Amino acid sequence: MLRRLGAILVMLVTVYIGFGLIIPVLPLMVQGAGARPVHLGVMLAVYSLVSFFISPWWGRLSDRIGRKPVLMTGLVGFAVSFAVFGLATDRLWLMYASRLIGGGFSGAVTATAMAYIADVTGVEDRTKGMAFAGMAIGVGFIFGPALGGLLSGFGIAVPFFAAAGLAAANALWAAVGLRESVRPAHPDRAGLKTPASRWAAFEGPLKHLYVVDFIAQFSLSSLEGCLQYFEMARIHATAADIGWMFFISGIVGALIQGGVVQRYVKHGREVPAICIGLAISASGLLLLLFSRDFVTAALFMTVFGAGNTVIKPALQSVVTKETTVGQGLASGLISSMDSLARVVGPLVATVLFQFEENLPFLVAGLVTLSSIGLVGLYQREKRERIVTNSL
Repeated sequence: MLRRLGAILVMLVTVYIGFGLIIPVLPLMVQGAGARPVHLGVMLAVYSLVSFFISPWWGRLSDRIGRKPVLMTGLVGFAVSFAVFGLATDRLWLMYASRLIGGGFSGAVTATAMAYIADVTGVEDRTKGMAFAGMAIGVGFIFGPALGGLLSGFGIAVPFFAAAGLAAANALWAAVGLRESVRPAHPDRAGLKTPASRWAAFEGPLKHLYVVDFIAQFSLSSLEGCLQYFEMARIHATAADIGWMFFISGIVGALIQGGVVQRYVKHGREVPAICIGLAISASGLLLLLFSRDFVTAALFMTVFGAGNTVIKPALQSVVTKETTVGQGLASGLISSMDSLARVVGPLVATVLFQFEENLPFLVAGLVTLSSIGLVGLYQREKRERIVTNSL
């Protein structure tokens, strides 16, 4: 399996190192332009809103023409987006333009990469493949924010140019090292003369899991939207501190992905894993309210990350095994739900933060905890469908 997934895993590691590089400095760039914290929320939302509308199109396109050309196109778009933000300095409108470009190309990378993994793994190995993908993403988030914090010492725009260079190098790596996973006889290519709507995948019991995915991503994007502002006010955190917090959380997340999920979350065990992940991540969000110094803040963020990192591979495994539409379309809808959550999460979090700094974490934690009920609805409807089909 690792031989089949090697090229795409290397790509995911470096893509998410690029994402991680800008995390500690993005709020500082916005602040440096004289903008209020809500502008960070709006920028994150704009990126995700564009991605929400375009991701399914990228998924359908990759079903028809193949994963490789779509991935390469997305990576080039990312490189342009990061470079534009680095050049923005104090021009707020250029920062928004960068986020629009990045959002337009994000689905070409994330949804297509997950569809590629679904292509090259069997039903029994699907969760393991998604866990490896999660581990690769986690490794990216281990090194990215820490490197971004260090590079910010040379100028807050430097991490953006480094991310642009990584994305461009990734596009070259895709051209040389990535094999196409969708062949002419592949079922995703057959019968797709009329592109299906993204909502074709949003049906039956699985619709509840798509909403769970939305909530899990909502909690993560809410944290990303206001964590640095919160910890700056609470413990006087610096960009380097935030980078190290993501570094520590990323190490634990990668260990869980590569050890616990890959080893113990086998075929048929995904649903309990999703519930456990939701409960732990909700606990971490609520515990962040009790941050008193760097150690406690990093510890509580790691609790959140440990839970959140379990949810995605288990959920993606269930969806790609049970979907009745193409892998690209199903992965595209998950990417769209992620994008929609990233629209709502940062906006809600930054607005709530301006009213009361504890509210974003309290709301996200309670919503995440309540989503366990949606998993129960998925199980009930699935059982009812099995009984109906057997009659």
